[in-house]
Amino acid sequence: MDSSAVALSVARPPPAVARRRFGVLAGLFDTWPNAAVTLLLVWLLVRIGIAMWDWAFARGVWQAETAEQCARTGGLCWAFLADRWRLILFGPYPYAQQWRPALAMVLFALLLGASLAPAMWAARRTRLLLALAWPCVILTIAALLWGGLLGLVPVPSRLWGGLPLTMILASVGVSGAFVLAILLALGRRSDMPVLRAVCTAFIEFFRGVPLVALLFLASVLFPYFVPPDWTMDVLLRAQIAFALFFAAYMAEAIRGGLQAIPNGQYAACESLGLSYWQAQRRIILPQALRIVIPSLVNIFIAAFKDTSLVVVISMMDLLGAANASTAEAKWWGLYIEPYLFVALIYLAICAVISTYSRGLERRLGVSER
Repeated sequence: MDSSAVALSVARPPPAVARRRFGVLAGLFDTWPNAAVTLLLVWLLVRIGIAMWDWAFARGVWQAETAEQCARTGGLCWAFLADRWRLILFGPYPYAQQWRPALAMVLFALLLGASLAPAMWAARRTRLLLALAWPCVILTIAALLWGGLLGLVPVPSRLWGGLPLTMILASVGVSGAFVLAILLALGRRSDMPVLRAVCTAFIEFFRGVPLVALLFLASVLFPYFVPPDWTMDVLLRAQIAFALFFAAYMAEAIRGGLQAIPNGQYAACESLGLSYWQAQRRIILPQALRIVIPSLVNIFIAAFKDTSLVVVISMMDLLGAANASTAEAKWWGLYIEPYLFVALIYLAICAVISTYSRGLERRLGVSER
């Protein structure tokens, strides 16, 4: 071996990485173009912030009896929100009983937060506790909303509205759609031609029909296809329409994740002697669902916002309640306040969903494939 080969075989130190100036501000002021864009955006944000502060607080009206009194300053009418916020949040639910949907939402939020915490899934005992808590909480929420038990005044579902109705339609619809979507995705990839054709036809039909049309069919035309003495609550019909519609979209997202799994994974399952369902439950589906987390989150958020379409079947969700809040004569002409209030609620909930999904992606290592 000559000296040049020996010199090449000697370990060399790694190349020095150039350290960017400004530390955490790198990319903001390290070059003249970056600094100019940064300063321009900061100036715009400051101007917008000052204008919003002036409109919402400096010229805001905190006490007023009519929309005309609020219009004198041209600011945000806080008096309207103080007078109508309960109608926006709870819709036509009886005023004296609105503590019941409020308590139901608190119970649901607490249990959902506990269920999404990774620590709750670490031990078998906590998992069993969650499995027992969900049926109990669901029955409690149903009893609170419907009433008729323990001295609670009965409230029919046609009087439900506002944020509780939106949360029920979104959460129950998405949960049912997710389970159905997994079965549809597996069925569309099945080797059985009849099953594959049925699942494909289901997906293509519900993806090709607008959700408004499905809600209309479920509400108006459904009674014509069943016996006269057989009835179904309109909320349940809307819930089924939601679940079927979004199951078709989720199924295609999950099918994409299944197709992304290398064939070697299937061969490994066969070599281990795993049955079809064992392979799907333990090996294939966990990987496929991890891949499609961003797509599923997009569908979850779309489903949450599309609950506003139930207005076509005379159900008053959060957005419908905001529309109804201006129906009183003294508040005619006020539209910015209720829509801004509702937009902030939608934004906050969607931001929480997005933040959790990003954390879930980091924990599961989606970006490390």
